[in-house]
Order: sequence, then C-alpha cells, then structure tokens
Amino acid sequence: MDLTDAKIVVIGGAGLVGSHIVDQLTLEPVREIIVYDNFVRGTRANLEQAIKDPRVRVVEASMLDRETLRRELHGAAGVFLLASLWLGECVNDPRSAWEVNVMGSWNVVEACRDLGIQRIVYSSSASVYGNALYTPMTEEHPFNNRTTYGATKIAIEQMFRAIYEQHKLPFVGYRYMNIYGPRMDYKGTYVSVIMKVLDKIFAGEPPVIYGDGTQVYDFIYVSDVAEANILGMKSDCADEFFNIGSGVGTSINELVDILLELTGSKLKPTYLPQAQSFVTHRIGSTDKARDLLGFEARTPLVEGLRRLLEWRRSQLKTG
Repeated sequence: MDLTDAKIVVIGGAGLVGSHIVDQLTLEPVREIIVYDNFVRGTRANLEQAIKDPRVRVVEASMLDRETLRRELHGAAGVFLLASLWLGECVNDPRSAWEVNVMGSWNVVEACRDLGIQRIVYSSSASVYGNALYTPMTEEHPFNNRTTYGATKIAIEQMFRAIYEQHKLPFVGYRYMNIYGPRMDYKGTYVSVIMKVLDKIFAGEPPVIYGDGTQVYDFIYVSDVAEANILGMKSDCADEFFNIGSGVGTSINELVDILLELTGSKLKPTYLPQAQSFVTHRIGSTDKARDLLGFEARTPLVEGLRRLLEWRRSQLKTG
C-alpha cells in the first residue's frame, strides 16, 4: 500500500511498540496520523516527540467505544491494531481479557470492513505457540498455548482469517518474540525481567534470577519491530502471519551478564525458585518475514540493551 497522503490510525499508539510506529510514520509522506489509545498502559510521554508533528493527533478512547472508533477510522487508509490487555492482566481478569482483546478487536475489524479500510497490520504474539516443540519455530508451529492472553490472540487471528475469507479485508498479523527497548514499562506489576534487573543493579542490589537462568528467549529491539510494522503496511501480501524476532536465542543468565557488564557492575545474581513460568524456551524462525516482507532485525542485542540503559538512566535523572 502506498502511504503517500494517507490517513493512518494507530490503535494502541501510545504504548511501547505503538509509539515507535508513530515515530517512524512521521518520516513517511502520510497526510494524517491518529494515535488512538485509552492510556491505561500507554503514556503521553511516549509521544513527546511525535506530537510536535502537526500531522499527529491524539484521541483518548477505548476500542470498546464503537462510536468514537468509527468516527476516527473514517477516511483512513490503514490501521495498526496493537491495543490489548497483557498476559498478567489477562490472568487476573479473564473476563476483561475476552471483552477488551476479542470484542474490542472485533469492533475495529467490523468498522474497517464497513468503512473500506485498505489494510490492517495486527499485533498478535508468540504466546500463541506456548513452549516451543521445536526451534526455531516456524509460523506452522502448533498452537501450544495455555494462557488466557494467548487464547485471546489465537481467537483474534482466527477472526482475521474468517473476515478475510468472507470479505477479503487485507491484513497481516505479527507474532512478536520478546520486545525490549526505550519506553518499556518499569512501573507496572508485570515488568520485563530486563527492567527488574536494571533497577536492582541501580539500587546496588544483586539482580534476581528465578529458576536456573537457562530459560531461552528471542529478544528483538523495539525500533526493529516498528520497522517491521511499516513494511507490513506497505506490503501487498495478505492473510499471512509472521514471526517478528531476531531468530537468536539468549538465556536469562546471558542477558543478566550483559546488563552487568554494560553497567560496570560487580554484583552477582541471586537465584530463587521459579514460582510460575508460562514459557521457558522460545526462538522464532525469521525466514518468512525476510522472504515476504523484506524484514530482518538489525539491532544486535548488546547495542539495543546499551540504548535501553541510556534511556533508563535518563528516566532516573528526570525523576
């Protein structure tokens, strides 16, 4: 799809990934960028630079607000759908998980169908796979999920499949691996292990590793994820799901070692029993995204963590 003079709506545009998509959209020849977010997790601070662009307009509203949603989607060419409750929130409030994630997404899909939106880029999750039965996981890996969050993502993926079959509404869906980078949540209940480790180091306390630290994940830098989203909006392929990751596995032990080295810390990690773990091993194949979208992650883990560290230090300085 050609983005020239297009109106683009980013639903969940104030969050980690969404705000970086908005930043990159300001570099494109679009006419208007609507950031649609209820600011439950996203923040206005994430949009500090983007809102300086006169093409960017922020709408504070929920996907459950059908009237506002349809009004803001009117005249749009493309929609990025990122908004959803996260894994921990879905554990604590499964009813809201189904209402917000599934019915909220249906409100978006239904409106896009009725309004003739040209293209949707949907943010799914590697949670649909659960623990890897083999690695690297291709997009044909079975749905081995056992979480409410992952179940809602599977349901929405099937929703997109069905609406494409019936109405040919073009979409691509992204199954993200472990995203990290500036603007990560460091205040909520379910904070990334990276931010927890950094906060311990900054406090002069040993970082805590739950389990033996051999859990392996595929980490991908947030700007690379945003680039993948822009490529997906520009692409011509439809009715496809893609892994979005680096294709490289990193253990928690290795991750903590890198963070200790980058901070110059001599602290040694403390190991505690692992109370609960949803996934302990996950690496995604990147072949399909490379072949059909032309996407490959470009940011090495050490460089990405260095940038994250600089951002976190700036946050601490500003209070």
